Amino acid sequence: MKTKLPVFLFALYLIEFAALAIHPVSRPTWISENVTVGVVVVPLVWLYLKGIRFSNTAYLLMSVLIFLHTIGGHYTFSEVPFGWVTDLIGAQRNHFDRVAHFSVGFYAYALLEFAESRRLSTRRAFSLVFAIAAIFAVAGLFEIVEWLYAVAADPVAGAEFLGSQGDLWDAQKDMLSDGLGAILASIAYHVIHRNRFPDPLPA
Repeated sequence: MKTKLPVFLFALYLIEFAALAIHPVSRPTWISENVTVGVVVVPLVWLYLKGIRFSNTAYLLMSVLIFLHTIGGHYTFSEVPFGWVTDLIGAQRNHFDRVAHFSVGFYAYALLEFAESRRLSTRRAFSLVFAIAAIFAVAGLFEIVEWLYAVAADPVAGAEFLGSQGDLWDAQKDMLSDGLGAILASIAYHVIHRNRFPDPLPA
């Protein structure tokens, strides 16, 4: 099952991609959002084919962002049918993008697996700091790229891709969501693998 789950998830993604490629709300936004997904999916497929594989848990966690982002590309993130959550929490905006950003942090789990399984780190504390910091770094880089694209693209497509919905602090809140997801994924990893590569006893 370990080798079948990522194949199943990839097949499910291809079905979702094909279905949501039909009549998206904004074709330019759909293209830009799915290029972003491709930047994630292609390396994962390449690593899998090269024999560099992760646990089923890691693949499940990583798939959340891929599935959510593909949905966001079809509707544009601000128009995803997510009103029931907006009403439930009494928000003034669509928070689907925040959920997707939170799932970015789930990649910390795979980073921890990679670092420790290859003994790039033998100290759990360092591993956790590295994984969380890496997610925060990627989050910041993405916000810069997102801003540059929004400035260079067609004004409407750029605004849809940026997805700030009039929130002055949207970029900072997105990065915080990424980081909180990373912290949660790192805690989960530590609990599940608490006996792997324990810190050495002090001299």
